[in-house]
Amino acid sequence: MKILLMGNPNVGKSVIFNRLTGARVIESNYPGTTVDYIRGWIQLKGKSVELVDVPGTFSLEPKDKAEEVAVKMLEEEKDAVVVCIIDASKVERGLYLTLEIIERGYPVVVALNMDDVAKDKNIQIDVKKLEQILGVPVVPTVAISGEGIKKLVSRIEEASPIKIDKIIEKAGD
Repeated sequence: MKILLMGNPNVGKSVIFNRLTGARVIESNYPGTTVDYIRGWIQLKGKSVELVDVPGTFSLEPKDKAEEVAVKMLEEEKDAVVVCIIDASKVERGLYLTLEIIERGYPVVVALNMDDVAKDKNIQIDVKKLEQILGVPVVPTVAISGEGIKKLVSRIEEASPIKIDKIIEKAGD
């Protein structure tokens, strides 16, 4: 099993990665590019699982080399669980990529990172409703303080593939 951390640039992927791995990392260049990615390992139910901090991307239709690498890494890891990290103060921006990944059938867990920033801006997110609409686990996090990280790890096992038509059907309820 492999876990890919994916999301837009500057949403806290690397901070969550460091929290999960304790910064025991290997930095690599993607073959044929100068685009870096980082991989490390975490313990999940007594097993060592590879965790990859994928370069930031806004969508699965790449517009630069880093986004090309992110999409290629996702395509090469058909059996991976994807933790989609979204800036909780800009949910709509992160949902585009998340929905694309869910639509492709990957098991997904959503981390609503920077929950503290959202609260400071009086942004209230109905996490249970969002989870119901998306059909995947959703966990508010504050990567810098570590808030929600343990819950995020515990919910990774709940991730399961769901198709976009089910999401649309649930949103209409």
